[in-house]
Amino acid sequence: MTIVPPEPGEPRRPLGPRDPGDAWVVADSGERYWGRFGAAGVLAVDAERGVLLQHRVSWSHFGGTWGIPGGARHQGESALDGALRESREEAGIPAGALRQRFANVLDLSIWTYTTVVADVVEPFDPVISDPESVALEWVPVAEVTQRELHPGFADSWGRLSALLDVRPAVVVDAANVVGSVPDGWWKDRAGAAARLHARVAAWAASGVAASALGLAADRWYPAVSFVVEGQARAMAEAVGGVDVVRAPASGDDAIVAEASRLVGDGMAVTVVTSDRGLRERVEAVGGRVESAGWLLGQL
Repeated sequence: MTIVPPEPGEPRRPLGPRDPGDAWVVADSGERYWGRFGAAGVLAVDAERGVLLQHRVSWSHFGGTWGIPGGARHQGESALDGALRESREEAGIPAGALRQRFANVLDLSIWTYTTVVADVVEPFDPVISDPESVALEWVPVAEVTQRELHPGFADSWGRLSALLDVRPAVVVDAANVVGSVPDGWWKDRAGAAARLHARVAAWAASGVAASALGLAADRWYPAVSFVVEGQARAMAEAVGGVDVVRAPASGDDAIVAEASRLVGDGMAVTVVTSDRGLRERVEAVGGRVESAGWLLGQL
């Protein structure tokens, strides 16, 4: 493997100094891959318009083909951050317009490409904001293969498209998880619930290994519901993207109701509890169950 700097006119940041990641990685066999630290891009999914594709300018690598906004990761930059940054730079996607759902990684040992699949939560019109695009278009999912696709995107499209209808959700039985560790939680149930909530929020934001959820791809960013009952309902309003469900009466009833609602919305639901009776009720409404120890191990 060798690292080769770009030539004039080749891909780079639209503004500011060149990042050390803007270079070619060349395999011993001669194939070139853009991005010294790997590359990443965003496949934006709009429920009504389809997926956002980029028509690549002729002078770019595999110019004239269709792919997704993406490019070289910066030094020290995560794949998720790199993908979102590139989507802003190349397609003008506003911050906060997308919610990441899963990431799929092509790992060639010497180079990686991470595709972040993200749902549109704030509709927007893409804008050509750098010289690497001829056009940006919303393309219905059924029509994607009618375009001349970038070879890398064409190779991954089958795997990605098969997962576009999968939306995972996790429902946490907070009382059961908190109660599984004898750390004095009974002295301050609301405080213990708040501390667990903060840990769960950080876990969900960093992405969950696909294997832990029984799904394909590499990492998922599930919707998470955090169910509290009794004295724990007094926990402060929390931030971090994890919804707090305050059970009005039985915590178990609220968990089953939340799981049933999410299953009804087409979500792949995992409930976290070690309560055997609750497990049976959850499975009866179509959810799967993992233990409190499973979640604590994840955290």
